[in-house]
Amino acid sequence: MDFAEILFALFIVVIVIVSLLSNLLVLLCLIHSSEIRRQVPGVFTMNLSFCNILISVLNMPSTLVGIVKHQQPSGDCLCRTLSFLETFLTANSMLTMAALSIDRWIAVVFPLSYSSRMRYRDALVMVCYTWLHSFTFSLIPLLFSWFDYSPIYASCTLHLSKESAQIKFTVFTIVFHSTSFMLSLVILCVTYLKVLKVARFHCKRIDIITMQTLFLLVEIHPSVKQRCIAEQKRRKQRATKKISIFIGSFIICFAPYVITRLTELLPFVDVNRYWGIVSKCLTYSKAASDPFAYSLLRQQYKKVLVTVANRLVKRDLYPSSGHSSSMDTENDYSLQRIS
Repeated sequence: MDFAEILFALFIVVIVIVSLLSNLLVLLCLIHSSEIRRQVPGVFTMNLSFCNILISVLNMPSTLVGIVKHQQPSGDCLCRTLSFLETFLTANSMLTMAALSIDRWIAVVFPLSYSSRMRYRDALVMVCYTWLHSFTFSLIPLLFSWFDYSPIYASCTLHLSKESAQIKFTVFTIVFHSTSFMLSLVILCVTYLKVLKVARFHCKRIDIITMQTLFLLVEIHPSVKQRCIAEQKRRKQRATKKISIFIGSFIICFAPYVITRLTELLPFVDVNRYWGIVSKCLTYSKAASDPFAYSLLRQQYKKVLVTVANRLVKRDLYPSSGHSSSMDTENDYSLQRIS
């Protein structure tokens, strides 16, 4: 192993650890909070975490072995199984992120009719579609024997070993990435940009009301006015920052790999092995960043984790009071009753 391969191996080890811990924490929140489970986004979050955990447990270690040993990490049967799972789980994750963006678009643009437009049953239907879509595009290369070990990516993945099927493989690869990556990216951009438009509109209304209030309060201290103006700027930047993270992380993590897979279809292009491994590692890093982007940094999930942590150390962070109805989870309420 050279220095670059050592860095790749260490990177994958870190990603495996972070991905497993963070996604397991998300599932822990779902288990301990009935309120989160009842919410529609919880369906998509659970499916996304499930896919990320399987990728971390099965596909990442096999790529690590491929980098270290410079050879196929397992037998042909297991390698085809890992290839099938990688294709299925990656496509499923992309489509689930698109479903989450649709849910947030409906919640922000149609807040009054959200409960009727996005029901729990609708979320289950969308998840079933992501599974059917991913399973179909994973089954086709399995039937045509297009799953094999690729030394360029040091992993078991889509790989053509027979040149006679080059045209069919090219058509499939283009259609697969168009209906998984490109479709999800278009949905993410359209929905989140509409969300950003609505958020900026509300921020503008709030700014107008704030400025009118400051104008009427002529005797207000200058420091208070400065804090209000600073809060206006932070409010504008907050929505843009969140949406930039959702779309930007999707493009940074998946686009290099997809572009590389499409580029290598050209007969005169030879993909460098180091770049192939880098692009593969970037797709793996999405499994570690998703829990923070979609779940763990939200206040609701933080409170559930605090509650679970205090239960483990036999402490109750929220003492019993008359404000128990404001707690976000039923676990909080139960702990108050016990105390």
